[in-house]
Amino acid sequence: MSDINSSPLPRQVADAYVDALIELDPITGTYLGVAASSGRLPDFSPAGQQALADLARDTLERLTEAEARPGADTDAERRCARLLRERLTAELAVHDAQEGLRAVSNIHSPVHALRTVLTVTPTGTTEEWAAVVQRLQAVPAALDGYRASLAEGLDRKLPAGPRQVATFIEQLDDWVGKDRSWFAEFTADGPKELRTELDMAAATATAAFADLRDWLRDSYAPAVEGSPDTVGRERYARWSRYWNGTDLDLDEAYAYGWSEYHRLLAEMRAEAEKVLPGATTPWAAIAHLDEHGTHIEGVEEVRVWLQGLMDEAIDQLDGTHFELAERVRKVESRIAPPGSAAAPYYTQPSVDFSRPGITWLPTLGETRFPVYDLVSTWYHEGVPGHHLQLAQWAHVADRLSRYQATVGMVSANAEGWALYAERLMDELGFLRDAEQRLGYLDAQMMRALRVIVDIGMHLELEIPADSPFHPGERWTPELAREFFGLHNGRPADFLDSELIRYLGMPGQAIGYKLGERAWLTGREAARAAHGDAFDAKQWHMAALSLGSLGLDDLVDELSRL
Repeated sequence: MSDINSSPLPRQVADAYVDALIELDPITGTYLGVAASSGRLPDFSPAGQQALADLARDTLERLTEAEARPGADTDAERRCARLLRERLTAELAVHDAQEGLRAVSNIHSPVHALRTVLTVTPTGTTEEWAAVVQRLQAVPAALDGYRASLAEGLDRKLPAGPRQVATFIEQLDDWVGKDRSWFAEFTADGPKELRTELDMAAATATAAFADLRDWLRDSYAPAVEGSPDTVGRERYARWSRYWNGTDLDLDEAYAYGWSEYHRLLAEMRAEAEKVLPGATTPWAAIAHLDEHGTHIEGVEEVRVWLQGLMDEAIDQLDGTHFELAERVRKVESRIAPPGSAAAPYYTQPSVDFSRPGITWLPTLGETRFPVYDLVSTWYHEGVPGHHLQLAQWAHVADRLSRYQATVGMVSANAEGWALYAERLMDELGFLRDAEQRLGYLDAQMMRALRVIVDIGMHLELEIPADSPFHPGERWTPELAREFFGLHNGRPADFLDSELIRYLGMPGQAIGYKLGERAWLTGREAARAAHGDAFDAKQWHMAALSLGSLGLDDLVDELSRL
């Protein structure tokens, strides 16, 4: 571990923080490729949460000292310092509000992190599988800590939302299984010489998950019944800062969501007419595509097709719109494990690229996959979206800091880039027909709807008078779900999962559209400054090499490039 006391400059303070964080959070260690983390799990108890907060406060003190030292005023040090201060301050605000004592969600909780990290834990050797055994054996203690945090939250009258709790219990049911658990499936391909140990460890983890499920069902859920699912303006503003890296004007953001809704609806109607002349709504045309549009048959077939889509994008973009290092060019397409949330997702490569970037497709039991909604989604999740940004951060981590390239990631920065990447591919002509373009616009519309309903229902805002949907009424989760269903081409189970996601992660879903706006604002400012000399390829690579930044800082830095 680095000696944080001798770190003379902000980037060294930041990387010493990462070293200390890995000790407290071996899940983070695994994502960073630290082999020693593979057999351990974090302490999710109130004491474990306090240890993380103490580390953050200690680091902020050392950062203040580092910023006063000679050499701290370079661009590289300044960017790192402003990110580290902003991130740790936002994280401490969440901790001090005791949000960790009611951390229940359908995709973002300590328990989800525990399960998901197993899918990226190395399993190529017997020794690595032995570490998996240790990690599975640590599951009961980790879940006991999580349960202690939720119990303390109840004691302090800090309940999680009932809808999130009910959905989480259903997920635990799926993971525990009836005949065979997710953990038994996960360990099934382990080496024969560890078969007994793996089976016992999987059974231990399964029993711990079953115990947590039973406690949540029998004790916690009844205790939170009747509690609000929404969080109100104060909590929402705090979470919005955490996810977006800036203090947003929430009313302005809500109005922006509506302006994008109206703009996109007009574009969708025009494109829908090409797909299904006379379609009553764009979503009638999308329903037509679900039945009659281009599609892929088979789970393995769609995985291979998605891999080919990303490989083609890399070949077409490298050297023309980006300059990609060889190791950045590698990305894998995989099928998400059963029990995942409905939305596709991406996991970034380890810092040393021993684990590549990976896109994940939840199949939800389907074997037939329409293409219209996959193309722009994989431009978002893979190339040129999440993969190019996060892999490039890892590639230039030695010029930045490990913190800027990994754990300092601001969600709205990354999600904004990925949505910008979808738009870029449309600008470059990669959406080759009306099917793909309507799918892209539907995805853009979904992100505009997120801004509207996420802010609207948590703040109980009024629906504008020019809305075609319940004008003058105030948002509720029920209205949000109905609105989403009327303006979205995705299946009901996906929309149900999305609503629970917004309730359990307030302020995160708005970062896609607001982050895209930040990227577009920065690009246009740079273009205006350079005039005809503006080089989009050079700008893209410089922008992707900045590392993470909150949205205000991002616009400032992008405009300077």
